Amino acid sequence: MNTKNYYQEKLAAQQLVKCYQLAPPRVQQYLAAELSYVIEKIRPGDKALDLGCGFGRVMPELAQKATAVVGIDNSSASLMLAQEKIRCIPNCSLVQANALHIGFKKNSFDVVICIQNGISAFHVDQKQLIKESLRVTKDEGMVLFSSYSPKFWKHRREWFQMQADAGLLGEIDHEKTRDGIIICKDGFTATTVSPGQFLSIASELGVTASIVEVDESSIFCEITPILPR
Repeated sequence: MNTKNYYQEKLAAQQLVKCYQLAPPRVQQYLAAELSYVIEKIRPGDKALDLGCGFGRVMPELAQKATAVVGIDNSSASLMLAQEKIRCIPNCSLVQANALHIGFKKNSFDVVICIQNGISAFHVDQKQLIKESLRVTKDEGMVLFSSYSPKFWKHRREWFQMQADAGLLGEIDHEKTRDGIIICKDGFTATTVSPGQFLSIASELGVTASIVEVDESSIFCEITPILPR
């Protein structure tokens, strides 16, 4: 299966939910720490964009801090499930869109969020992804991208093995899976973005970025959108 279509076809809706349901305690800690860090960055009154929102996993929590939360995803099945999750939350909304072509006007959001290694999971041009995120972010706003810390490799690999054992992923190719890259025999790959790679992309785009490690599990790249418009 084409890796780009994995989250539209194989890992969508309830299948994606199952990935998080079987997460062991250390992975749950990572997910909670990542979300907590993002919520700290949101200011009251902010309008937030959640890239790759999936089934709306973090939108209710974001909506407790932000004035408005918009989630986008390219999977209609996941968005249908997300709609059920947020239907009683008036400041949440959903849009089916490609993260490379968000569709909103420039300066639309105070904060754009792409967590849980979305920058790798989307399997798109990473520079273009960040550039498009910056386009829709206000000058005084912030873009937050996260990837995995190398320190979390053992736990990440175990979690992906559990997903494979449950039939949510293809069989993992253990000979090729190493150095932060998980490769399945059905063609699926899961990579990461290093601090150096984040900073290199930011430099190419002419923007200011900083790197923060959270919980020895996430690497966050925080970018200020000083871009020619």
